[in-house]
Amino acid sequence: MVGKHTWTIPEGYIPEESTGPEPEMTSHGTVCILNATDEDATVELTAYFTDRDPVGPYEVTVLAERTRHVRFNDLEDPEPIPTGEDFASVIESDVPVVCQHTRLDSRQAENALLSTIAYGE
Repeated sequence: MVGKHTWTIPEGYIPEESTGPEPEMTSHGTVCILNATDEDATVELTAYFTDRDPVGPYEVTVLAERTRHVRFNDLEDPEPIPTGEDFASVIESDVPVVCQHTRLDSRQAENALLSTIAYGE
């Protein structure tokens, strides 16, 4: 089976501004989670900051044999992830999953998109 139980994304940033139609072009950070197992995955995300205590866990479910794209902008409980502030994240799952990080920066009309595989162990 593919995947790991723990993933780390050391880069995180949600731009404060956006250009273009919402919600498609809203600046955001996303963790893309693939659950290739035959069991639903309970996934917990914790956000770490440069100058304050971590926040989380945020809990999401990724159904068996499905993918889920979780925008950091949409995480609200226990509190929203702030925009315009550096953060990192640790993703922990009760079944093996694969995680990828993507960020859309649409502060200018010339948008920037980055994507990278997270670090799994």
